[in-house]
Amino acid sequence: MRIAFLADIHANLEALRACLADARGRSVDRYVYLGDIVGYGADPGACVDVVAQACEQGALALMGNHDQAVLSSEFKLNEVAAAAIRWTQTRLDATQKTFLSELPMTIAEGAHLYVHASARTPERFPYVHGLRDASDSLTATQARLTVCGHVHDPALYHIAVTGKVMGFIPIPGTPIPLTAPRRWLAVMGAVGQPRDGNPAAAYGILDERTNEMTYLRVPYDIDSAAAKIRGAGLPELLWKRLSMGR
Repeated sequence: MRIAFLADIHANLEALRACLADARGRSVDRYVYLGDIVGYGADPGACVDVVAQACEQGALALMGNHDQAVLSSEFKLNEVAAAAIRWTQTRLDATQKTFLSELPMTIAEGAHLYVHASARTPERFPYVHGLRDASDSLTATQARLTVCGHVHDPALYHIAVTGKVMGFIPIPGTPIPLTAPRRWLAVMGAVGQPRDGNPAAAYGILDERTNEMTYLRVPYDIDSAAAKIRGAGLPELLWKRLSMGR
């Protein structure tokens, strides 16, 4: 089975459609959405609908912190993110909000664990920014492979039987063997708002037959996505950063 992992769509319909089109051309069998369907971008309702329809066809989806923030006025975000959430709350209908409210924090499937943030405390949405954070997540589970989003920079970590944790930045398009007995933590990067200096949408594919993970980057119509954000009156940073990948 070939599984596509898409994280941090952030209401960027152009980026989502580009990634899905790319995945269809790579014979993907299943889709896993790793949270933050909404927030920042100008198409929250359409993106929720795409994911909800995919789930009806067997895809999996998780709760992200921005998804939760739409549902709770007590959830704290920085002012730019909070402004986007307040706008998003007025653009989602009851069915879309119900779908978000029913998303789980984690999904365990065989030897895999899927989570938006760190496996250590999923409900608190901690970031995996480096080796120490990766160690916290890896030691919180015995899953052979943990896949997460939340951090908008792609990365891959592993822990040896000795407990030593190492990590690296994957090269897009290069399959990476997830060799045993190491356990692995894959941070997928962002579909809708990359922040690693590369503005192309990010997602990944796991080939279970070969046990290889491939990180991918997909160009999309950034100008259209940015124009929608600007037209919605959302904070300037949210449309400007798309073309910078920062």
